[in-house]
Amino acid sequence: MLILAMSRFKFILCFLSLFSLLHAQVQVGVDVFLEKGTPACLKGKRIGLITNHSAMNRDLKTTFELFQKKARECQLVAVFSPEHGYFGDAYAGERVEGRTLGSVPLYSLHGDHRRPTAEMLQGIDVLIYDIQDIGSRSYTYLSTLFYCMEEAAKYGIAFVVLDRPNPMGGTVVDGPLLEKSWRSFLGYINIPYCHGMTVGELALLFREEYRVNCDLTVVAMRGWKRGMTFDQTRLPWVPTSPQIPEPDTPFYYPTTGLIGHSSIANIGVGYTLPFKLVGAPWIEAEKFAAALNQQKLPGVFFQPYFFKPFFGKFKLEPCQGVRVVIRDPKVFLPMTTQFTMLGVIKNLYPNHLEEVLSDLKSSKSKRETFHKLTGNEEVLSLLIEEKVVIWKLRGICVKARDTFLPVRAKYLLESYN
Repeated sequence: MLILAMSRFKFILCFLSLFSLLHAQVQVGVDVFLEKGTPACLKGKRIGLITNHSAMNRDLKTTFELFQKKARECQLVAVFSPEHGYFGDAYAGERVEGRTLGSVPLYSLHGDHRRPTAEMLQGIDVLIYDIQDIGSRSYTYLSTLFYCMEEAAKYGIAFVVLDRPNPMGGTVVDGPLLEKSWRSFLGYINIPYCHGMTVGELALLFREEYRVNCDLTVVAMRGWKRGMTFDQTRLPWVPTSPQIPEPDTPFYYPTTGLIGHSSIANIGVGYTLPFKLVGAPWIEAEKFAAALNQQKLPGVFFQPYFFKPFFGKFKLEPCQGVRVVIRDPKVFLPMTTQFTMLGVIKNLYPNHLEEVLSDLKSSKSKRETFHKLTGNEEVLSLLIEEKVVIWKLRGICVKARDTFLPVRAKYLLESYN
């Protein structure tokens, strides 16, 4: 009877824990920052806002709208937008021009400039950053954050980061570190491809590890816990860019992005499932899926899939491949999964992969971009030179994780644990 009673007690505790998680009321940084009116640190100040369409609160009010309403107590004098533009309608890599938002100048940081200039920053007392990130190093909103922190330090401007959830949660750490020689706008600091941190935590890491003398304030969320996926926050999801339409897409971006960038296969960009597919006319769906499922990767299943892209790689051609089905996001390893898929493609379809690798070798720009994305030259070297690569590529991820976790631990916000 005692054992039965204890079992029931454990069941009740688990149910209450799950109920609490599902009904969590997460407040993003901007709501916490403004909940008692205009913070004293902003009164009488001239503000520059680094933001875009993704910065919305629970009531679907943009951060720009919220600060416009504070005009009597502080003055919003400039807005800075990252890649994809303020409205999120520009494609990856597309140049974006500046304009105005009402009467406020809107400066693009993905046009003539990647950093705010002295002229743009003139007269600004406080820079405030609020953009929804997706948790991967190569997503350039992070580089915009770090560039702006450096410029704030240079000109003695206070810097505030309004924190938002990492859509993958705060536990997924996977992928290679970034070697200094491949530092770029596609990856500016030495963190794994999937870092398991919020933008606020990354700002703290950047200030200390890179010795950026920035007057930094991080406004933490309330109610967010590190084990939460974005769905569990019950916050509205706003597509952060054209090919990140759903709250689970951030899990898939680092799972297939390199394969897509290298033009090895279609990854669902150009179809209805961006980053969730890997397919080509020469892939055999059942054979490819079986080989991948035999790897017994954590938290994922590969479903044989048939599709015809509307545009992009293999436009209007019948393709076979797999749909990546994430069954347990808490143990899923995106980059380890992608490296395994590359290894299986090399095993099953060596001639097709060799054709793509030859193109990477012969094109300096493509090769360098691949290195910037992976963070090193080792990944491409292994793919080119080694016959069997899966375990060596996985080893890169394990080594990076072991190296990074002690550094990361210093900057994790206690309230998220």
